[in-house]
Amino acid sequence: MELLVMAILIVIVIALIVYNIVISRRIKNFKNINQKVTSLNVLQDFMSTIGDDQSVDEKIKRINDILIEEYAIKYSTIVVFDGSEYVVKASNVDKKHWDTLRNLHEEDIFKDSITSAKPKYITVNTDEERLPYQKMEFGRAKSAMFFPLYIDNVYIGYWIIESGKMHAFDHVDTTILEVVKDNIISIFRIVSYQNVLENLTRKDLYSDLKTSEYLYEEGKHTIDSYTTSTVCMFKIANLEATNNNINRDTGNQMIIDVCDYIKDKLSDEYIFVRYMGPKFVIVFSGVEIDGVVDFLTDLKKEVENLKIEDVIAAEENEKNEDKKKKEVKFTKPRLNFVLTTYYKGTALEIGLKKLEEYLDGAEASESDINNI
Repeated sequence: MELLVMAILIVIVIALIVYNIVISRRIKNFKNINQKVTSLNVLQDFMSTIGDDQSVDEKIKRINDILIEEYAIKYSTIVVFDGSEYVVKASNVDKKHWDTLRNLHEEDIFKDSITSAKPKYITVNTDEERLPYQKMEFGRAKSAMFFPLYIDNVYIGYWIIESGKMHAFDHVDTTILEVVKDNIISIFRIVSYQNVLENLTRKDLYSDLKTSEYLYEEGKHTIDSYTTSTVCMFKIANLEATNNNINRDTGNQMIIDVCDYIKDKLSDEYIFVRYMGPKFVIVFSGVEIDGVVDFLTDLKKEVENLKIEDVIAAEENEKNEDKKKKEVKFTKPRLNFVLTTYYKGTALEIGLKKLEEYLDGAEASESDINNI
């Protein structure tokens, strides 16, 4: 009888062991599936952030927030080398610690990680210890993981996550974190093109207008806040002739006077840029073409009545007060307009290219308001 009971107990124990193994495997599989789902959700959030109408810096900050929220990270900081210095692009750490965080590349403990492109995990073992890079802080972080960031084998900065607990990352699946790191790099690769565009925007010397790049970045945020807008491109049709027949200084003055006059007539909601050479673009945000034509007809008539005098001759007459005055020639600007409708979400650059092609192909004598 005792043997039978013993045999039954052994069978029960074996069954429990098998059951625990099966449950353990199921839990592990569930965790793996859960991690994959979380990573997929994070990636979807990343891609959604890329498509948002935000600046590069705003997108990077949002990406860092997503990492903190989805992976329950205590502290997360992204640092990038901008060509001259290391800059904290995103962090939920108090700004008083940013000087330390943006100089981690100088810490001996992370130099091998940067050189080898491998992550570095550090932690303390007692409350009295502090992490090697901590200068003025003791209790904020007790463990950290450092990930160098590379794009096409070019080192661009690093991502560091920190915890206030000792050994916080001992059992973390580094494979998942490597995937996250790769996603961060992918985001930087994509937004780098946007970053170039943001930094290309300049102010034109004579018109005091922003250059055409503004239309594709900050300006587009305003334009796309409306479903439709009217895009107008105009050309100072006789600018080249003024440069050749009078002088370039007078041509430059024509640009200044024309743009100053038009700027005073435009609402702040409308975007006015120097597109290229004698061509300029006005975007009437949220306005249909029918609401623009009458305004442009009056504006064209007023601008073409501006008298632009020969700048060089006028200056010489001012300098030589006692001598016989030269005859000062003057000219008037002649404008050629072309309009089209822009729909939110479509390619603005294609529409502008068509307007440009129309103006470039028009007769030099053409001075009209056209709709294509």
